[in-house]
Amino acid sequence: MAKQKPTINVAFVGHVDHGKSTTIGRLMFDSGKLSQQELDKLKAEAQKHGKVGFEFAFVMDKFKEERERGVTIDLSYEKLITNKYEVTIIDAPGHKDFIKNMITGASQSDAAFLTVSAKDGVQPQTKEHVWLLRTMGVGQIAVIANKMDAVDYKEDAFNKVKAEVSTLLKQAGYKPDEITFLAVSGFKGDNVVKKSANMPWYKGPTIMEQLDLFKQPEKPTNLPLRMPLQDVYEITGIGTVPVGKVETGIIKVGQKVIILPGRTGKGVEGEIRSVEMHHEQLPSAEAGDNVGVNIRGIGKKDVARGDVVCDAAFPIPIVEEFVAQIAVISHPTVIAKGYTPVFHLHTAQVPCQFIELIEKTSPDGQSSKNPDFLKNGDLAKVRVKPIGNLVLETQAKNPHMARFAIRDAGATVGAGVCIEIKEKK
Repeated sequence: MAKQKPTINVAFVGHVDHGKSTTIGRLMFDSGKLSQQELDKLKAEAQKHGKVGFEFAFVMDKFKEERERGVTIDLSYEKLITNKYEVTIIDAPGHKDFIKNMITGASQSDAAFLTVSAKDGVQPQTKEHVWLLRTMGVGQIAVIANKMDAVDYKEDAFNKVKAEVSTLLKQAGYKPDEITFLAVSGFKGDNVVKKSANMPWYKGPTIMEQLDLFKQPEKPTNLPLRMPLQDVYEITGIGTVPVGKVETGIIKVGQKVIILPGRTGKGVEGEIRSVEMHHEQLPSAEAGDNVGVNIRGIGKKDVARGDVVCDAAFPIPIVEEFVAQIAVISHPTVIAKGYTPVFHLHTAQVPCQFIELIEKTSPDGQSSKNPDFLKNGDLAKVRVKPIGNLVLETQAKNPHMARFAIRDAGATVGAGVCIEIKEKK
């Protein structure tokens, strides 16, 4: 079997209508991932809907349906193979999906392309996305100045976007001089996969080349074992088989583990009997692998989705309360003390109550201590109390177990990371 290339998750974010989906569609087509025949079909489809020129955007919409039907464990349908990586592309259409994609489940972004239209420049959503990438700990970003065809491929239009976005990146704590700015027309295909002849002044990489310039994400195998359970199966002849993705560390046969919080809220201890991946028994598995495990001493009733398998010597804390840094993305009114939405963390869903609003920074950069309420666009530091048992770690200790989405009545309200913990006694 050929050795698999390292994987990297890359999100495309940016203001609605700045050409993200079209750019990704073009990337898929020019890299040979999408056939001419499929593209012609999409073209006809786009015309039928009165959306001439939207055929590339329809590529991702085609995937959207697939996503809704598809399985969450394997993101294979948006994979792109480059010289160096196997890339999972996360298209972030507007808010809600963006957050879901960004924070929950498998799609933790290692890097992101911020797409800004050279015609329209920085928009309110562009600002929000930059702060969100920062809050969620996405360290590597590149900026696509898109729709260069709409500004006659002029260098000064590119420089203007570059200056605007650089100011924004600096405010959020990124270093603009370390960030690559790409001059692109997703629609026409300039500098997506093929170098553009229309911008002789541009010396930078194409999007395809930039994918390989992102640094390889380090596999967090040096952190303690954390494997959040996605499901627990009962398999004849084997017994109870919890399934999930190893987020950090290594899991191996014979290892002593504790599963937290477990049904009792005190954890259940056991020993790894077998590790299986793709119907194959393995001696061990590491961060990034989706596996099924059989654990001596663990029955179907002891554990459930949302529990976390940990190395017995390094258990994950069960928290009494915690302090989080959050971004409020979409709440119909305002959030005050006492608000109790559902927090989605790794595979768990736990209602949590806001018990203190410590400070907030509004989108214009004004900050205030102990605000009365939070509204859309605010970044805030809050103290939160779980209603029920919750396991969590701080961003400093284990970023993979610190991120969460906040949901209420079926919609994503916000996103954040845990920065301090008070453990349950």
